[in-house]
Amino acid sequence: MKNDKNPTINLTENAINKIKFFIQKEKLKKNLKLRIYIIGGGCNGFQYGFILDNQISKDDYVIEHNGVGLIVDPMSLQYLLGGIIDYYEELKGAKFIVINPNAKITCSCGASFSI
Repeated sequence: MKNDKNPTINLTENAINKIKFFIQKEKLKKNLKLRIYIIGGGCNGFQYGFILDNQISKDDYVIEHNGVGLIVDPMSLQYLLGGIIDYYEELKGAKFIVINPNAKITCSCGASFSI
């Protein structure tokens, strides 16, 4: 595990508050953090994935923001550098959104991108 004192991925207050809410709902699981990862697929080549996780490998980066931990594997980190994670709630639903300066093309729903 590598702790990042200078976060390269930021979280908005909305995202921080929602992560804290989700973690509090999972009271039985200890040391939960939000893991963000990149997988192949979607309409533009890559997709974002999010999961609450307490398993941290030695290669993972852990970025702390106001009492919330964000876990990122090295492969995903290279695509997320400089990004911002936000949380939106609207009539169509609620979800985490990545504002990714590295993405050249994103789909209209914001769930996939290409470099």
